[in-house]
Amino acid sequence: MFLERALEEAAAEGAAAVILEMDTPGGYIDTAQEARRLLDNFTAPVYAFVKPRALSAGAYLALSAGGFYMAPGSTIGAAEPRLLGSTRPVDEKYLSAWEAEMRVVAERQGKDPQLAAAMVRKEIAVEGIDSSEELLTLTAREAESLEFSDGTVSTLEELLQALDLAEAEPVRISPTTWEQLSGWLIKPTVSAILLSLAFIFLILEVLTAGFGIAGLLSILCFGLYFGGHFFAGVSGWLSIFLFLVGVVLLLVEAFIPGFGVFGIGGLVSLLASIVLAAGTTELGVKMLLISLLVSGVAGYLFFRYLHRRGALRRFILFDAATREEGFISSKDLQHLVGEKGTSITPLRPSGIALIKGFRYDVVSEGSFIQQGVAVEVIKVEGRRVVVSPLQEDS
Repeated sequence: MFLERALEEAAAEGAAAVILEMDTPGGYIDTAQEARRLLDNFTAPVYAFVKPRALSAGAYLALSAGGFYMAPGSTIGAAEPRLLGSTRPVDEKYLSAWEAEMRVVAERQGKDPQLAAAMVRKEIAVEGIDSSEELLTLTAREAESLEFSDGTVSTLEELLQALDLAEAEPVRISPTTWEQLSGWLIKPTVSAILLSLAFIFLILEVLTAGFGIAGLLSILCFGLYFGGHFFAGVSGWLSIFLFLVGVVLLLVEAFIPGFGVFGIGGLVSLLASIVLAAGTTELGVKMLLISLLVSGVAGYLFFRYLHRRGALRRFILFDAATREEGFISSKDLQHLVGEKGTSITPLRPSGIALIKGFRYDVVSEGSFIQQGVAVEVIKVEGRRVVVSPLQEDS
């Protein structure tokens, strides 16, 4: 995203050339290929200035420019693609395709494609430089002696002279604070931590009454995760859309008894959005599983620790209002048992009786009782007062 913005500004100002000052250990292959398309569509010349390293996908970008120069002591190469989060290389299919990409950009610059291929495959050796047991990585001096780089320069002024642009006025474009933050947020470790914190705060929010600081922190962590990947150009609107759909479906489920299609759909949409936002599906699944495991364990320990010490009692109601503790859900009518009164309406079997000067809704014990008959309360079941006709003494 930063490269796209910088090229747009350069085109708007009518720049004579663009120089990419490179210091990178590499990155995502698909992101590097997208950056190459931006360079291909830019009309003015683009040059790379490796200072001090352009490794892995960085070597690919340096070769994607119109030419590249290196500062003394800088390096370029080691472009073997690896599975994200692993030291293992990708399978032969992807390795072969990436090797071809490196050969193409090298040939386009008029450089030896075999050197570019040796940066991708260990088995390709360069006599006098590296063996078949290691990837090719060239220093500035080696690259210049092999005519792989366009030259070695120490400063930007020297580079401008080498490009016949000594009279040009250089304008430096730097990443904004948010662009720098986005680059940091998409690191797998940082992303996994953000997801773990988001789930932990979400668990705490569910356990507490109302909507509070835990809910806000959960939203913030999710926002940083999705926002970082979106503004870094790793993900698109689809992942954000799926996340919002998931949240809406879960809210709908909260107002519907049971756990049905809305709840399942919301969870699937939410989890899919997290995976899609990541650089690769494998990385997304790995970060999701790690974050769920960490948040689950942390949430359990957090709950047990605070519950045992009573800290959560400030936020969560643990006590139950039971009858044994003296709590009842309605007025207690047990005191009416044994009391006598008079039916003031027929009981068929329910009706109204006057007992101790108060009117009560009562039911007869199965039989019909006429109006004005003396009755006695024989039992009370909650608010259900059961009466029977009072037997007269003989």
